[in-house]
Amino acid sequence: MPGLHNHQISPGRPDRATARLASLAFGGAPVGNLYAGVSDQAAREAIAHAWRQGIRHVDTAPYYGYGLSEARIGEALEGIERSSYTLSTKVGRLIDVDVDRADRSDGFAVDGRRAHFNYTRDGILRSLDSSLRRLRTDRIDLLLLHDIGALTHGSRHPQVLAQALDEALPTMAELRGQGVVGAIGLGVNEEAVCLDVMDRFPLDAIMLAGRYTLFEQAHSRSVMARAQADGVSVLIAGPYNSGLLGADAGPGDTYDYAPASPAIKARAQQFYDACARAGASVGAAALQFPLAHPAVSNVVCGLRSASEVDDAVARMQATVPDAAWALLIEQGLIDQGVPTP
Repeated sequence: MPGLHNHQISPGRPDRATARLASLAFGGAPVGNLYAGVSDQAAREAIAHAWRQGIRHVDTAPYYGYGLSEARIGEALEGIERSSYTLSTKVGRLIDVDVDRADRSDGFAVDGRRAHFNYTRDGILRSLDSSLRRLRTDRIDLLLLHDIGALTHGSRHPQVLAQALDEALPTMAELRGQGVVGAIGLGVNEEAVCLDVMDRFPLDAIMLAGRYTLFEQAHSRSVMARAQADGVSVLIAGPYNSGLLGADAGPGDTYDYAPASPAIKARAQQFYDACARAGASVGAAALQFPLAHPAVSNVVCGLRSASEVDDAVARMQATVPDAAWALLIEQGLIDQGVPTP
């Protein structure tokens, strides 16, 4: 399977707004209680509402709420025709019960469980088996190796990369050959590890979070060009850069999963000022921007409520005037030569 471009996520009329909506994916981290709790009912309604609104790809991971996101997605989608949507999840961590754990430094408001890295063959198989049970399905359309890279693993990166190449990715390829998995790839936050792996192992897809966005393109040029040349589908996660460009009124307080510095917020304000001058929504521009790149198949937007689903759908269908893109380029806020819608 050469890539997710072969997955027709949602049929629709051949207009630009519908085509964009077909490329909007439901990001499942927030319904895993990322940063704040979400009730079971609200999570189920958000997921079901996304399907009703035409969103046909759902992304999750065992790490998101230590299994909570997957369990909620499985429950919400149970009874919906499986061929009407596609699923991606991830491997590379195992979830354990830890009744004494109350540490929330990972960002998930979930007690009594913890996650630990495991890139062994056995760990990959155990992780996928657990995900299939939580998601109440017999197959995963896209399986991603989660969070390898030097920024995550520091001095252990060489050992982790070796294990990924020797054990994890070959096991994932076997699962693809068996039909349990439709496509395989990486789910990461950094460009360098993508290039390292692409030199040594064939991938179908890459989910890249926060690096090819309206706010920044500098740290993804090489991987985007390589993906386009090799026919590797790219799914762009974190299109708002951890909420920096997510609000309508002005810049958010977080960037790259941490508090935004004054300099980052000042630069973000320039996007709001430019879009206001051109009569455009920053949120709409942020969601639509990545899809102009020929390597990009989907934009994965984290959603936690039915109202957030409606907002994302409206932003994806909104018109962003050509003048807005021209002004962002003129002001140096979008890199020269980068494709725009």
